[in-house]
Amino acid sequence: MKHTLAVLVENRSGVLSRVSGLFSRRGYNIDSLAVGVTEDPDVSRMTIVVHGDDSVLEQVKKQLNKLVEVIKVSDLASEDTVGRELALFKVAADENSRAEIMQITDIFRARIVDVSPKSVVVEVTGDEDKILAIENLLQKFGIKEMVRTGKIAISRGSKKV
Repeated sequence: MKHTLAVLVENRSGVLSRVSGLFSRRGYNIDSLAVGVTEDPDVSRMTIVVHGDDSVLEQVKKQLNKLVEVIKVSDLASEDTVGRELALFKVAADENSRAEIMQITDIFRARIVDVSPKSVVVEVTGDEDKILAIENLLQKFGIKEMVRTGKIAISRGSKKV
């Protein structure tokens, strides 16, 4: 089972290394990791997706809370959060295939953000299933390059991490 953790940490160098090192030393795999500064410039927020049962999740949370730089660890249940990923796909496109790529892009409410004579770059946001679905459809044209952010998530309503 996948779990999404929101981890507030001090915004300074080396913190990401300490957190990721904790995971590797314990043998826990990170499915995705996204980090960015919060509304407070002294605090960064990590969104970490881990795979494991409830006991693994508890161990991860306990280990994270032992790090001095970690301010708070919250388990974000999927029904109480809004989660998204961002992906960019550079897709081979010529005059014949460009219209079909544009149709697929419209269906997924994605955007074409760059065009060159032989390729287009498609930007899409959504959950993991949406990203995988558009990736599968774009593969027939030839994906030259792709990049994904990993999941970010925020609590619904007035709840705050």
